[in-house]
Amino acid sequence: MRLKDNDILHYALRNRKLRIGLAIIAFFMLVMLAGPLFARWEARERAGLYPSAPPNSTNWMGTTKMKEDIFSQFIFGTQSTFLIGFLAGCIGTTIGLSIGFFAGYVGGWFDELLMMLTNILLVIPSIALLIILAAYLPYRGVQIQSVIIGCTAWPWVARAVRSQTLSLKQRGFVSLARISGVSPLRIIFEDIAPNMLSYVVMVFILQFGGAILYAVALDFIGLGPTRGISLGLMMQEAFQNNALQVGYWWWFIPSGLSITLIVSGLFFLNTGLDEVFNPKLRDQ
Repeated sequence: MRLKDNDILHYALRNRKLRIGLAIIAFFMLVMLAGPLFARWEARERAGLYPSAPPNSTNWMGTTKMKEDIFSQFIFGTQSTFLIGFLAGCIGTTIGLSIGFFAGYVGGWFDELLMMLTNILLVIPSIALLIILAAYLPYRGVQIQSVIIGCTAWPWVARAVRSQTLSLKQRGFVSLARISGVSPLRIIFEDIAPNMLSYVVMVFILQFGGAILYAVALDFIGLGPTRGISLGLMMQEAFQNNALQVGYWWWFIPSGLSITLIVSGLFFLNTGLDEVFNPKLRDQ
């Protein structure tokens, strides 16, 4: 039975995991939006009196070896990390949904062709493909990194959506629409897609979190953006300068802890939504 809007809100407010996930993501969104008002320097500006200085009244999170303000880097790095997650999540989700919907509904040779392409990309390790693509680009901005990640993260979405579409297209309301002469495009977007809305939202959340982790992996091996800053680049620079070994905890803890919390918040958000929309999980 389909949940009404009031029922969804009722179960959502009662779900502890969903509340935790929303609180974590809301906090980092506040940091991302309001933080620039308190950042007194640019991310790469030499703002401290001393290199590798611990937190103080001037540099609230200390400075790097190059006298850069870590608080400013943290603010702008959070913005870049969220932007990568959002853009890559949108790209990966859109490509996966489009291929999954059309492959599942049209079927036949069209389905086989799209699934063959999907299966080929599934057996290629995504991180290896990302490394190859990123290594040969002369310039890597946040947007370019997002496109690369999004264009390699869609195959599992396409397979999952195709499976759901194959099931839904056998339902009576879809058969009735087909008999009535409704175009396949309208059937997909007006009859099939709305019945998968909750699943689509959860897919986007998974794509969002996965894109952040892929971006951090690329940053850590030196294939991140060639300009700007991100949380992954902050960790990579701290590692390169042996911050852990020499005890510069203020250099790597903010970025490392933030990445962990953001991904954990998205996990709680996804799990909570699954419990809200899934009657079997909701009744446990």
